Amino acid sequence: MGTASSMLTQYDIEEVQEHCNNLFSQQEIVSLYQRFCQLDRNAKGFISADEFLSVPEFAMNPLSQRLLKMVDGLNFKDFVAFLSAFSAKANAQQKIELIFKVFDSDRNGKVSFKDILEVLKDLSGSFMSDDQREEVLSQVLKEAGYTKDSYLTLDDFIKVLGQSDLKMDVEVPVD
Repeated sequence: MGTASSMLTQYDIEEVQEHCNNLFSQQEIVSLYQRFCQLDRNAKGFISADEFLSVPEFAMNPLSQRLLKMVDGLNFKDFVAFLSAFSAKANAQQKIELIFKVFDSDRNGKVSFKDILEVLKDLSGSFMSDDQREEVLSQVLKEAGYTKDSYLTLDDFIKVLGQSDLKMDVEVPVD
């Protein structure tokens, strides 16, 4: 599994499967490896931010710049672990952990009003003014029992989002 041009062994497949909590079948891991090799154009064994941006769906995502901070330089094992949050088999907590990482861009384990506002701005673009975003976010936080001065932790995200039925599923095409 060292370089992208090498083949996956059965041991590699099982190791990756275990690393991603068995959220992908062995066949899906092989398909993901083929996709990883396509993205890893220089066969370095990891994918750069520029290589990730070559995926149109990724480049068009309003959160792509935040996601790039999370994925730049991933090796195959970590690439699959990152994608595992999008698996239909992933539980709500695994999905919420990824969402939390998107909001916690400075990786301090806390999400501030400003952090959430920045994500909201990325998502809403020019469709909302800064004042509208602040007003909406203040109201949502108030309804959830928080204020503009609150710092939300992963546990807070789990408490608030754990009640919802999150849909973040992607299908891995198996050749």
